Formats: sequence, structure tokens, C-alpha cells
Amino acid sequence: MVPVLKIKGLSRSAARQALKDGEVTVAVYGLGKMGLPLALVLAEVGAKVVGVDIREDYVDELNRGVNPLREEPGVDDLLAKHLETGRFRATTNGVEASKKSDVIIALVPTLVDEFGIPNLTPLYDVVEVAAKGLEEGDIFILESTVPPGTSEKLGKRLEELSGLKMGEDFGVAHAPERTSSGRVIRDITESYPKIVGASDPETLESVVGFYEAVNKKGVIAVSSLAAAEAVKVFEGVYRDVNIALANELALYAEVMNIDVWEVIKAANTQPYCHIHNPGAGVGGHCIPVYPYFLIHTAGLNGLDMRILKVARRVNEEMPLHVAWLVVKALNELSRPVKGSRVLVLGFAYRPRVKEHMNTPAIPIVRRLEELGAQVYVYDPVYESEELKDMGFKPWAGEPVDVVVIVTEYDEFRDLILKRREGLKAAKALVDTRNLVGREEAERASYFFLKLGDGT
Repeated sequence: MVPVLKIKGLSRSAARQALKDGEVTVAVYGLGKMGLPLALVLAEVGAKVVGVDIREDYVDELNRGVNPLREEPGVDDLLAKHLETGRFRATTNGVEASKKSDVIIALVPTLVDEFGIPNLTPLYDVVEVAAKGLEEGDIFILESTVPPGTSEKLGKRLEELSGLKMGEDFGVAHAPERTSSGRVIRDITESYPKIVGASDPETLESVVGFYEAVNKKGVIAVSSLAAAEAVKVFEGVYRDVNIALANELALYAEVMNIDVWEVIKAANTQPYCHIHNPGAGVGGHCIPVYPYFLIHTAGLNGLDMRILKVARRVNEEMPLHVAWLVVKALNELSRPVKGSRVLVLGFAYRPRVKEHMNTPAIPIVRRLEELGAQVYVYDPVYESEELKDMGFKPWAGEPVDVVVIVTEYDEFRDLILKRREGLKAAKALVDTRNLVGREEAERASYFFLKLGDGT
């Protein structure tokens, strides 16, 4: 068995080499879409990795080599390889994993409830377990994206439970994951620099070296735990606010009879202008969630984040606007919404990523159903039975009246313009992604509406 090496106090070069030499044992808590790839990358670098998850069946399947992330490039090969080398195994015993490890990494979901209040229960659950195995010299690293100030609170809780002193007996670091589904391993290893903040200079030095062994783009050390937390949250908030700006400009373009896509393309030729593309809404685990981390913590400190609140409202209302565009298209066809057949193309919030958390497709479908439409859903990465199990009608080529593009799969163009399957009878096309041009849509005999195009 590889001995545990306490890296706290090692220089960055020594910590980096220790990881590569297989002298470091790491426990990764949370083997989901981001945690499992991270665990496998660490094993590939040289660490002995114990992956921890609360799902017994999931853990059993991992240890048998069953890959739960088949759509994630590289996971198949690394899982098979490091079950074979013995550098990776999964367990539900988080206490044992903590006792056997020098570095503890938490990468579990952080979400918000229906009122926008952050739900950090999974993180505190990890802390309760990990504290039972925490020893002098250990380093606890939080990779989950959290409201600034969270890592410090988790460190204080570890102190209470273990009797050890943060910054002296053990270190706490925040090193936010900066990954996207469908490219997680590439993002961990080479897409962007790693951000690291820590409870004390000694821990910071060691953790910088730890991640230098992993990330080819290097590591950016920041001055505090809260600063590292803020980096990741600010990245997401930047995108949410700028998407909201693009969406509001799209609404403006519709009433002013101009094409927002044409205008944005021209405007962005100026080097100081970087307007995002509008769309049906903002989906995923990240961008729709992170603004609430700041809104909530700011409110606790007497600050009203007005821009963030307005941006969230704009983006959350976009699916209702898309539903209204469908109603408008049906009006042009002199058809009532009730009884009309609508095909929603795209269920995932991003093309070819099997993830529908906060996808705008769901509120679009539900609103049209409330108005009496018969709504079908098609997405190339979802099986019909999966959509049925979630309460949606999968499209199997049934004739429809209106087609709505929600997610920009390239193959939708051919499906629509060549009127394949049940689209021969379709009379209208609503495009929220600028996937189809007006002239080609009209040549294919559709009444055409495009989000942000009032021409």
C-alpha cells in the first residue's frame, strides 16, 4: 500500500513531484459529472485516489468498470486503466477514505432552492464525514462553486469537529472547477489555468504545486479563499448578465423591426464590443444558479444586487416569450393554440450534452401545454423512453403544425429544410438560435419567426 504523505508544508516543486511519484493519496468526495473525471485525472498523474459517493449501486458499478459518463470523452479509458493499475477505487465509506488520505477534495453539487437560497447541505455532509478522519498535515480542498465565504465556514466546522486548528494543523484551499460537460478532462488538464486560494501561505504553496502537476496551463494563486470563490462565481455572473443584455436587445429588435443577429455581428467587429447571442433562456447547473449566490450573500450584508436580479428576471422570462412567438405564428396561420401540434427541437440546454437542468425547453413545453397545444420533443442525445419517463411526448415523426428550435443542433437544419419525417405538413418555424435563414425558411414554405428579428 502506498504510504500517506502529508504535503502541507512542502514547496510547490516538492508537492508537484510527490503527486507525480505516486506518494500522495487523495480522497475525492462526489463522483458525478465533474468529480469522477477529476479523480481519474489525478490517478493518471500518479496519485492513489479513493473516490467517495453515497450511492451504493453507483459505486459498485464503478468498481466493476461501468462508466456512468459515456458521453464524456476520456472517462472510459481512464476508468478501465486505473481500476487495473489500482490507482483508483470507489467507496461509500467516507470516513475510511479521509483516514487514508492526505488530500481531501470535495466536488459535490451546490444549488439554490425555489427562493434563490443556496443549498450547501451536500458540502456540510462531506465535512461531517471527512472530519472523522482528518489528521495533522491534511489539506481539505473545495472545488465546488460556492458563495464567497463558504470555504472559511467549512474550515471552521472542520475545526469544531476535529479539534484541529485550520491554517496550523490542517489547511483549507478553494480551487474552483472550471469545466464544461462534454469536455471535462480537457478542461481540467489544459483549457484554462487553475485558480487557488488558501487558508494560509504554507497550504497555498503546497496546493499550487499539487495542481501544477495536473494543469498544463498552470496555476493562478489568489490572496484568499473568498477571492478564489469569487473568481468562479464572477465568471458565471458575467455570462448571465451579458446573455440577459443580448436577450433584452433581441426583444427591442423585434419591436423596432430590425434583426438583432445582424446588428450584433456588425457591432462585434469593434474590438471593445462583445455582445453575446440571445436565446430561449439560460440552462445548466451553473450560470442560472451563481447569481443567486451573490444576491443572497449581498443581501445578508445590506447590499442589493440590482443588475443581477434584473438579468435573472430577463433570462427566466425568455421561455415565456418563445411560447408567445409560437402563439404569434399560429395566429398568422389562423389556428388556435388549443389542439395545435408543436415540435420542440432540443431538450438539452446545450447541444450534445445530455443535461437538462434549468433547460428553457421545459418551461416552453409546459406553457404551450397549458394553452392546450399538443407538444412533442426531440433531442438526438435523449432516448424516447427517457423523455417519456420525465413526462414529455417524444417525437417519432408525427405530423406537426409548428416547429420551434430551442437548442442549436446542426442536423436540425437538414431535418427542417428538407421537411423530413413529420415536417411535410408543418406551416411555421420559430427559430431561437439563428440556425435557419429567413430566405431559406421561406423557400421551404414556412411562415418564419426568429427570436430577435422584427423584419
